[in-house]
Amino acid sequence: MNLTNGITELVEAGVISPETAASIRAYYREKGGQSSNRLFVAFGIIGAVLVGLGIILVLAHNWDAFSRTVKTYWAFLPLLVGQILGGFVLLKKPVSVAWRESSAAFLFFTVGASLSLLSQIYHLPGELSVFLLTWMLLCLPLIYVMQSSITSLLYLIGITFYAAETSYWTYPGTEAYYYWLLLLSIMPHYYLLGRKNPESNFMIFHNWILPLSVIITLGTIAGTVDELMIPAYFSLFGLSYWIGELDFFARQKLINNGYTVLGFVGTMVLLLTVSFGWFWEHLRNEDFTWNEVIASPEFLAAVVLTVLGASLLVLHLKNKSWKEAKPMGVVFILFIPIFISGLSSSLSVLFVNLLVCAIGIFNIRDGGRLNNLGTLNLGLLIIVALVVCRFFDTNLSFILRGGLFVLVGIGFIVANFWMLKKRKSNE
Repeated sequence: MNLTNGITELVEAGVISPETAASIRAYYREKGGQSSNRLFVAFGIIGAVLVGLGIILVLAHNWDAFSRTVKTYWAFLPLLVGQILGGFVLLKKPVSVAWRESSAAFLFFTVGASLSLLSQIYHLPGELSVFLLTWMLLCLPLIYVMQSSITSLLYLIGITFYAAETSYWTYPGTEAYYYWLLLLSIMPHYYLLGRKNPESNFMIFHNWILPLSVIITLGTIAGTVDELMIPAYFSLFGLSYWIGELDFFARQKLINNGYTVLGFVGTMVLLLTVSFGWFWEHLRNEDFTWNEVIASPEFLAAVVLTVLGASLLVLHLKNKSWKEAKPMGVVFILFIPIFISGLSSSLSVLFVNLLVCAIGIFNIRDGGRLNNLGTLNLGLLIIVALVVCRFFDTNLSFILRGGLFVLVGIGFIVANFWMLKKRKSNE
């Protein structure tokens, strides 16, 4: 049934009043306008990026035919066009999201293109990391002047590449400490975006790219005591998980909450990784000195991230019982004594495997209690992942290994059959 005809029919039948009908029509008009505006913003940004890339390709094709003076003019021309376009938007279209975002995206790429062209024309020496750092610093004001979230996202990607280039992809690598200052510089924009448009697509992308950027970059601080990066990463994933459990993020769909998803997945990947004996054997063979450990940036990162994660945990449970704490959210706390014991004992492997098994069982229990097939199967998948890890890590015979898989498969079938039967009996 057509919406307009349906509303008219309800008014004529006396089901709703004309005022209510007018409110319903206004709501759906606004909703349709928002959808159209989002498409306009998306296509505007894509169009601006394609135009910028097209100009670069045309110039590249004819580049060798130009003199140095002409090349310099061409190097500055896209930047000049981008600035004129940005000025026009600020003066004539300041409230248009599509105009602001597309012009800011175009100007962002023209800054990088102009920098690279000038470096090539005048053979300016320099490393890629310096180029990326300069590009991001020049574009940082653009985020606030244009109030551009697409520029903020591109900036996040850019500073992540800068950190990776500085520490991971360059030999000898150096610490990318500037990254953390660059990251802090966009926090005001992220905060304002969350207040004004908490459910916008830009906010959703920030909720994924920002924690992913930190996860990628944390490893750049690794130095002489890189074994401490394991508890540091556990604490980072725990902190990410509890950020996602804050009321602001928890009321959103799970797919929009990158903090919770990355915290959960990251914790499970780390747990399964350290469930093998080789990591703990390597740890026990290391000769640590207390002074070296205390003075290391890895130790500082682990302490800071643990304190922040524990603070959010306490805040979350302020008016609740500790029994309500989700197992995944306390793993980073439990791993600290496991890690310390692993320095001198092989029992740490057993503790980690028991912890993974307990998380799987808790998820199976919660799935049954909440009548949620997704949570139930997640718990079963965790158990399966643990069994697969032990398949490649033990001297069990193939008959026993096959038997374990059969038992887990039967568990899948029985658990899902029981859940479906329970749902039918409750209908």
